[in-house]
Amino acid sequence: MDEKYAEYLLIEGRKDYDSIAKEFSDSRAFLWEELVPLARHIESGDKVLDLGCGNGRLFGLLREKNINYFGIDSSEELIKIAKEKYPEESHKFSTAEALNLSFPENYFNKIYCIAVLHHIPSEKFRLKFLEEAKRVLKPKGILVLTVWNLWSKKETLWFLLKYTILRFFGKSKLDPKDILYPWKGSQGKKTERYFHCFDKKELEKLIKKTGFYIRDIGFFSRGKNKKANIYLVAEK
Repeated sequence: MDEKYAEYLLIEGRKDYDSIAKEFSDSRAFLWEELVPLARHIESGDKVLDLGCGNGRLFGLLREKNINYFGIDSSEELIKIAKEKYPEESHKFSTAEALNLSFPENYFNKIYCIAVLHHIPSEKFRLKFLEEAKRVLKPKGILVLTVWNLWSKKETLWFLLKYTILRFFGKSKLDPKDILYPWKGSQGKKTERYFHCFDKKELEKLIKKTGFYIRDIGFFSRGKNKKANIYLVAEK
C-alpha cells in the first residue's frame, strides 16, 4: 500500500471514531465476558498500557487489581468518554498515537491491545505499531492482543470480492485482504472503517517478525460464533 494512502486511512480512522464515538461507546458499554480470562496475566504492581483503550471498558476489569494503568487512544472523543466514565481517575486516560509512543523504553510490564491492530493500514505500519509496543515493554514483558476474525463473518467474503474487483480495475488503493466495513448509526450516518482481515497464521507470522515469542494463540467466541476473535499472548 502506498504510504501516503496508509497515512490518509489512519487520519480518516481517527475521524471516523470521533464521529461515531457516542454510539460506538454505547455498543461497548460492558466488557465482553470472553476478555475476562486475559486479565490473568496481570500481577500486582504491574505498569499496564491499554493501547487503543477506547471508552476505557477494559479499565473496568483491570482497576480491581493493584496496577499502574495507562489508557491511550487516537480518538479524542472516546478518551473524553473514558474520562467521564471514571472522573476520579481521568488522569489515567490520554490521546496519543500508537505509532509514535511518548513512553520511554522498557517501561511497561504488560500491554493490552484489544481489537486495534486490524485497523492499522499497511504491513509497514502494522510492524511499526508492534515495534513501538515492543520498545516500551520491559524485557520478558507481555503483549496481550486481539483482532477480529472477519473470516468468520459471511459478509466478509462479499467485501473481499468487492475490493478485489475494485483493485483490479484501479478503483481501490487497498491491499489484498483489506476492506472498508460499514458502521451505520441510528441517525442513518454511514461510516466505512478500515479493516485488515487477519487470519491466525498471518498474525502469528507478523508477531514473530517483530521478535516477540508467542506464548499462546487461539480463538475465542462471541455468542454462536466460536471463532469470532483471534487472541495472542506474546513475550518480549
